[in-house]
Amino acid sequence: MSPVSVPADKRFRRAHVKPARRRRWRTLARPLAKYGLLAALTLYGLYRGASGVAHARALQIDRIVVRGNARLSSEAVSALLAGLRGQNVLLSDLDASRERLLASPWVKDAALRRVLPSTVDVVVQERQPIGLGRIRGRLYLVDDQGVIIDEYGPSYAEFDLPIVDGLSDSLGEGDAVADGARAALAARLILSLRSNPDVGGRLSQVDVSDVRNAGVILSGDSAVLHVGTDRFLPRLQSYLQLAETMKERVPGIDSVDLRFDDRIYARIAGKPVRGGATPPGRTSQAAEAGAGSRAKQKQ
Repeated sequence: MSPVSVPADKRFRRAHVKPARRRRWRTLARPLAKYGLLAALTLYGLYRGASGVAHARALQIDRIVVRGNARLSSEAVSALLAGLRGQNVLLSDLDASRERLLASPWVKDAALRRVLPSTVDVVVQERQPIGLGRIRGRLYLVDDQGVIIDEYGPSYAEFDLPIVDGLSDSLGEGDAVADGARAALAARLILSLRSNPDVGGRLSQVDVSDVRNAGVILSGDSAVLHVGTDRFLPRLQSYLQLAETMKERVPGIDSVDLRFDDRIYARIAGKPVRGGATPPGRTSQAAEAGAGSRAKQKQ
């Protein structure tokens, strides 16, 4: 049989129907509303939780523990941090409190730490005075960085420290400021001598007016000893080995220059006198050979 073609009937053509837009928005609206409600509830819960934490009595700071302090009392440190009490331990600004501590001249550094539920732990590093800086005729406790800690008075009588001159150059009226380079020179000198109590214990005065040549006066000796900017201890030890012999041979020594390790130069009442170095087991040439007297005669 041959195939028979059947004409299509246009009356039964499939219509192209587009879905209604209302149904699509209705499909999206339900999950949006659901998640929006969940987000709102979450935010509200967080807000209520934060508010509860912020006002929780158990988290209010009621204890400040201070460690590392010696000169400053714990009460004095707590007084500087009085604003912390009653604050929330989690929300308090410890950096601002640290800055208030550092404003104290005795505090070199400080660290603050939260300890739950209501404590702040404070570790203080105090400044250590190394000398009594003489500025404008008044004495001040000075640390190894040249920071003026406080004016020296009866409350600091326990400090047995050398007097340091020349710390400041030109100052305004009423100022008490130490020059950093001069303070550093004085600190290096004083700290280097502490390793030898026999020498360091005799240190009476230090003069750093000349930042390239420090001057030293030892107790029981009126001569100014110029020691340069390094090798302070060995130079002073060499001088102490020669001092008695030099004074016997060359009386009236006003100052001694110890910067030249192979020679010693002394000055008598404004007149220079050169002395020799001290080989092991020998006395100085100045004392032994009378070099000081000969130098004086030549003048």
